[in-house]
Amino acid sequence: MRRILVTGALGQIGSELVPALRERYGTDAVVASDVRVPSARGLAARTSDGPFEHVDCTHIREIEHAVRHHDVRTIYHLAALLSAVAEERPRVAWEVNMGGLYRVLEAARLHDCAVFLPSSIGAFGPSTPRRGTPQDTIQRPTTMYGVTKVSSELLCDYYHARFGLDTRGLRLPGLVSYVAPPGGGTTDWAVEIFYHALRYRRYSCFLRANTRLDMMYMPDAIRAKMELMEAKPSALVHRNAFNVAAMSVTPEEMAEEIRRHVPGFVIDYEVDPLRQAIADSWPESVDDEAARREWGWQPEYDLARMTRDMLEKLDGRLRSAP
Repeated sequence: MRRILVTGALGQIGSELVPALRERYGTDAVVASDVRVPSARGLAARTSDGPFEHVDCTHIREIEHAVRHHDVRTIYHLAALLSAVAEERPRVAWEVNMGGLYRVLEAARLHDCAVFLPSSIGAFGPSTPRRGTPQDTIQRPTTMYGVTKVSSELLCDYYHARFGLDTRGLRLPGLVSYVAPPGGGTTDWAVEIFYHALRYRRYSCFLRANTRLDMMYMPDAIRAKMELMEAKPSALVHRNAFNVAAMSVTPEEMAEEIRRHVPGFVIDYEVDPLRQAIADSWPESVDDEAARREWGWQPEYDLARMTRDMLEKLDGRLRSAP
């Protein structure tokens, strides 16, 4: 049986993608991997029910060992430094985000694997049209994270054109999840706000109240990844960088929606200049018509439905926590 390998499996996306993949394809069919051990972030329960490998994606031998040992056919490559952390550690971001991807692509080429890579709205820059950002448009990001995402898109395109490798990817917006804590991204506020609303009825946001960005609830993002990888190759024109969208919101709009469920919730603002500058360089909304047309993308969660579900699920987790 050829299996699926997920790198960066203990991160925000991986901690939900791995269980979803195992539910769809079988527990033993999905190998979780990370440079950390599962217990390091209290996520052992989400990986202990199936195979786990310690994999540092900057070492191709470790990737190849996992691919050969588990007869891997598909790699979901999630291991990366996120936007704010990458800006503080640009050299490490390049080594991890680009060096890791190059080695994953080489392992995939040598062992005939398909590769999924998440890109980001961070691949755009201040010269990109900010509203209804087209699928194909100028990409001149001003952050190291954005530079690595554009370079990753191009490198995946190259491996497909040059070697026939089945590479696919999405430009993800900010993601909201109740499962894993934020990991150093510019849109972390959209997760933190729910924790603070339930615990303290107050949140101090590091972006301005009117900062509008595309956001998506994690269940939609997980489904989008799997649907893209299951799509017929002949239907895909863009392959490695599909815009996908669900909602375009500001911190104030999200706070107002939360108040419908948490009366008296208060938000104030202590702007972080670094993360505000990053957010100001990203699109307010993207055009995802290509994804809808080529593989049938359709989000299920808008702001209201996401907020209800997020508060309900997170409240249950917080109440059951030791």
